[in-house]
Amino acid sequence: MSNDMDLREDVRRHYAEAAHTVIAGQGAACDCRHPGTTCSEGGHASGPAFYDALTEGGLPEAAVLASLGCGNPTAVAELHSGETVLDLGAGGGIDVLLSAKRVGPTGKVYGLDMTEEMLALAIKNRDDAGANNVELLKGYIEQVPLPANTVDVVISNCVINLSTDKPLVFAEMHRVLRPGGRIGISDVVADNDVTPEQRAERGTYVGCIAGALSFEEYEAGLRAAGFEDVVISATAEYVPGMHAAIIKATKSSSVVAAPIDAPVARELPIGQKSCC
Repeated sequence: MSNDMDLREDVRRHYAEAAHTVIAGQGAACDCRHPGTTCSEGGHASGPAFYDALTEGGLPEAAVLASLGCGNPTAVAELHSGETVLDLGAGGGIDVLLSAKRVGPTGKVYGLDMTEEMLALAIKNRDDAGANNVELLKGYIEQVPLPANTVDVVISNCVINLSTDKPLVFAEMHRVLRPGGRIGISDVVADNDVTPEQRAERGTYVGCIAGALSFEEYEAGLRAAGFEDVVISATAEYVPGMHAAIIKATKSSSVVAAPIDAPVARELPIGQKSCC
């Protein structure tokens, strides 16, 4: 097994364990910066702390407890009624459900995740919340199972840093967005003078540190994929030189992408492989 495959399996295993923690009623799964503990055990801030919208209520408790992110991309993306949204790395579904509320019954939200346990949890939370405008997909963020020009907004919450092929993730985001579409992402980003070796010394890959891009690398990667108006803003420092950040960018409205006939993956029985 290649190193990239090993890393992907480590990530999958970690988030499967996080889902089991929530399902077993053992409290909130800890955020990705502190793998191996629950937030209540480790005393760490958890994903729900980033969501003022949680005070509105109406979200299943399991969706709140399963939040593992480093920000609130639903607020970053400024979602509007009727829009179609794709959440990369949907986890337990908190960002999917909040997006569903914001886009309303005329909108649509896709949540993509590779981890069967998280996907099952997200489906349950979707059903408990009665979110009829949500569809959960099984697959990888490097191979989004949607056709080109499908969505208005791509969001993601502390997931892209976990990919072993970030240029492909950026290319896939650009492909599935309609011309004029945008991204609103929360992620971990390194200072430009922090080398990849130093990032690995400061945290693990599955802990969202070792695999993080620098500010310059992130912007260059998005621009290479065709994005414009790239803005990356640090919001908090987790460890020296490593920050939670908000990333915004747009796909040019003048782009006319060639149609790509990609199959749309539907919800699958747990244990069954997806088509993509």
